[in-house]
Amino acid sequence: MPWVIRDVVNDINKAAGKRWQALDALLPEPGDLPEGCMAPLVATGANGRPAGLAVCVHRHVPADSLQQAWGPVNQYVLTARLRGPDLLPAMDELLTGWREHLAGIAEAAGDDTAAMITWPSRDVTGVRALVRHGMAPMTVIAARPARRALPPGPDVPADLVIRRAGPDDLDIVTEFELGVISWDGQFDVGFVRPATEALVRQDTAASLARPAPWTWLAERGGHPVGMVVLQPPEQSAWIAGMTSAPGAAYLATMFVRPDERSGGVGAALVKRAHDELDAQGVAVTLLHYAQVNPVSVPFWSRMGYRPLWTAWDTRPAAALR
Repeated sequence: MPWVIRDVVNDINKAAGKRWQALDALLPEPGDLPEGCMAPLVATGANGRPAGLAVCVHRHVPADSLQQAWGPVNQYVLTARLRGPDLLPAMDELLTGWREHLAGIAEAAGDDTAAMITWPSRDVTGVRALVRHGMAPMTVIAARPARRALPPGPDVPADLVIRRAGPDDLDIVTEFELGVISWDGQFDVGFVRPATEALVRQDTAASLARPAPWTWLAERGGHPVGMVVLQPPEQSAWIAGMTSAPGAAYLATMFVRPDERSGGVGAALVKRAHDELDAQGVAVTLLHYAQVNPVSVPFWSRMGYRPLWTAWDTRPAAALR
């Protein structure tokens, strides 16, 4: 990247970082822009200075990756940085340039594609531009600071037992993991593909083989009815950069059988998870949920999580307006 562009990037990143910290102390400092498939898009402010920069990265998720269960195979990801005061016009200009770029890519019109941008949830200044360009909020990365107390809720069923899972639980843990993907498929954020079951089983077997895995099963009369899976900080480096808090953990899975929902099983599992996280001194826990899921949004809010990032997309990618 030419030095003149690098200087502009650094200047805009510093300005964006100040805005982010004023909006949400859990947001990280903006990182360097990734190497994109083209020269950075530039938005010019009313004063003639660059008001925003963005880079598009093309990602192809291979068939042997479990990430294919959580998004389109071909992803066109925009990383954008803005500085004031012309935030909305700058976002609009960047999205317009991105649309023109995607229009020249034949593969972007395919069914299994998406144009994607992840934006700070509390930074509402760019939302109108995202909506105008045909993007929709799909998933949220939510955060729970340590030791946030749970509100009163349903009593834990007296006959409910929560225990740590182990290698002998591979079948039921795999079933519940697949249940989450199938459930999220209703909101177009989960995808059961030909290789999904085998990949989930392989990943689950590796997780359960670790000493004292952070996976717990809820049982009633010896019959599993729910599950929660955590990734401790040493396994969560892939998402830790999304927050300023050091040593973040990740709540990867929470599943309750449909006929057991709304009875306190989910809250009991989350409390067990939070007890472990707080005992280990984890500063913040992150998780994903589907923005349009009418069950997840209120549940995770009650559990002490609040939106940190919102992932917006349009499908196919070439449908960006």
